[in-house]
Amino acid sequence: MKLKTKDFLTFEELSSKELSLLLELSIKFKKDFKKGKQPALLKNKTLAMIFQKPSTRTRVSFETGMFQLGGYALNLSPSDMQLSRGETVEDTVKTLSRYVDAIMARVYDHTLIEKIAKNSSVPVINGLSNSYHPCQTLADLMTIKEKKKKLKGLKVAWIGDGNNVCNSLIYGCSRSDIDISIATPNGYEPDKKVVRDSKKTINIELTNDPAKSVKNADVIITDTFMSIHIKDKKRMKKFLPKFQVNSSLMKQAKNNVIFLHCLPAKRGNEVTSSVIDGPQSVVWDEVENRLHSQKALLTSLLNI
Repeated sequence: MKLKTKDFLTFEELSSKELSLLLELSIKFKKDFKKGKQPALLKNKTLAMIFQKPSTRTRVSFETGMFQLGGYALNLSPSDMQLSRGETVEDTVKTLSRYVDAIMARVYDHTLIEKIAKNSSVPVINGLSNSYHPCQTLADLMTIKEKKKKLKGLKVAWIGDGNNVCNSLIYGCSRSDIDISIATPNGYEPDKKVVRDSKKTINIELTNDPAKSVKNADVIITDTFMSIHIKDKKRMKKFLPKFQVNSSLMKQAKNNVIFLHCLPAKRGNEVTSSVIDGPQSVVWDEVENRLHSQKALLTSLLNI
């Protein structure tokens, strides 16, 4: 499969058709892996992974995905490179582009991932920025399709902070014909441009009432109220207890609603243990699907 885009930075780069094919490929990779099939599609391919932020799922899933497909992943922190001694991002990226086949970067400021993509001659993947987390959305949609057997016509309820994960999820829903209801405290809504662009194709509800958001929902998703780059602990008072996903809130959605969380979770804050460990939770399948959806993304960006 070949994608039209060189880079994967927000999720808006994908068309609905490309997304559908990516999800099919992701599910195929997972099924093949369960059968012991690991085609060396990325043999002699190298991925440079740049981490400004700590990571468990992003690092392990990309590194393992490259290994399973016969490739190699380099883990790089700024202190491992000449960036720590004053070399510009532009010069570093131009150098890496001569050595590797793709770059994945997990950064604080989204403008940095844009600068990396601009100066790279190889595909660049956003492994997370303060504005978007497209790889998580790819895994989320794969998980929803696995569990619900479809995407079109579903309703997703997002509860909590309209953050980077929420922004990419909105783009993902708009390319899947999924309606989304987003419940946030005042002042914590998702990016206005993302909402405006996506409203052209799907229904988007912005509310301050979690109960209203989850009504008739097929999927409930949340994320931590305190992302890594956020230092203002006073904001917690705006979220708790109203925006916590607990058993009471889950009961107000459809009987067969499923629960997703990108992790790591702050148990007792945005979600209770009774929900994340409960029968409606699919977070561990969601975690696993980061691996297979990213293998599909890597092979598609590299035109394999």
